[in-house]
Amino acid sequence: MALHRLSSVTIGVPDPTTTRDYYTEFGLAPADDGWLTTRDAGDQLRLVTAPSRRLVEIVIGADDSDDIAAAAIRLRGLGLPVDLTSGSVTALEPVAGFRAVIRVDDRLAQSVQPATAYNGPGRIERSNLRAPGVLREDPVRPRKLGHVVIGTIDFDATRRFFTDGLGFKLSDEIKGHGAFLRCSTDHHNVLVLKAPVNFLHHTSWQVDDIDDVGRGATAMLEGNPERHVWGLGRHHAGSNFFWYLKDPAGNFSEYYSDMDCIVDDQLWTPQAFEGAKGLFNWGPPPPPSFLHPEDLAALMTGAHHVG
Repeated sequence: MALHRLSSVTIGVPDPTTTRDYYTEFGLAPADDGWLTTRDAGDQLRLVTAPSRRLVEIVIGADDSDDIAAAAIRLRGLGLPVDLTSGSVTALEPVAGFRAVIRVDDRLAQSVQPATAYNGPGRIERSNLRAPGVLREDPVRPRKLGHVVIGTIDFDATRRFFTDGLGFKLSDEIKGHGAFLRCSTDHHNVLVLKAPVNFLHHTSWQVDDIDDVGRGATAMLEGNPERHVWGLGRHHAGSNFFWYLKDPAGNFSEYYSDMDCIVDDQLWTPQAFEGAKGLFNWGPPPPPSFLHPEDLAALMTGAHHVG
């Protein structure tokens, strides 16, 4: 596909310094220019001051200027004004008002990690050795930004903006409530959710495997048990292992591993799931605060939120 990666997000929060400290502890590395970086994809998270938490900008990578021009035509076809240059096109999402930028960007090439050897019934792949995951002592550092989840008061319009405007493809959906959309080979890079208010639900960050999902979350919860939201579990749509935490502004952040990859569109059939089936396959049930974050009422009334 012409689009090939989720390059970065900018999030508005009341206290960028405190939130930046959280994401540094989460494993993102602070850069001199204010960005927070991942191991493989460079600058991927920027925090700016805002009265309440919100998505400010999402940046998507494309191959060349022809892809940029095609996106501009699609966005104008939706009646949206665009800012077009030779290397990027920018438009405002019409419901929540965040900026969406498609820019010419290099494709992400990640180094191959050796497959973890798992023992199983009748299958000894690791003999006379402890599992590598229990021997790791290095801090967990995410490899890349995987996806963003957005709540919108006009589900159809926001979904149309991503698919008919930006050029995302549908992977799966939760009937009447959510659409898993991709701009890369990952199962989803954006999940659009029907909501009573426009808001950012969470960002999701890839780590090496389930051991690092658990190690990362465990380290974040030491001395800060209130950060826990939901996990450990495995999603059904996307298949990824997950563990969710909450940042000081009220946004959720997810460690994930083992996401489904859609390399050939002809070999993937989107499904429409009912209710919680699309959310998780196993693990504890999602708490009410995950489905309806505690600050939604304040966001709906415009009250400033400080986590």
